[in-house]
Amino acid sequence: MNTNRLELTGTVLRPPKRATGINGVPHGYFVLEHRSMQQEAGLNRPVYCKIQVVVSGREAQPLLDSLDSGQPIRVAGFLAWQQSRNGQSRLILHADSIEPIS
Repeated sequence: MNTNRLELTGTVLRPPKRATGINGVPHGYFVLEHRSMQQEAGLNRPVYCKIQVVVSGREAQPLLDSLDSGQPIRVAGFLAWQQSRNGQSRLILHADSIEPIS
């Protein structure tokens, strides 16, 4: 049972890029831009963030087929810390569900 699942809405900044890992697993990458108003300490707080989303595995690749710039979507999955080869670190959202928002 996965109780640490994250769900986030936002818009796709650019169409996904695709790559195949050295182990042969296909991956798709895109950036999600999120804007909302949240309650904190009884006050409205504007929230803004950009987060890299990755979709991995052959079965999950169709989730990327209809994504385009500016499209509003809902993404669900888990967060993981990633360190690049140049030493920079960031949070990545590993998605297993992507739904368009009307």
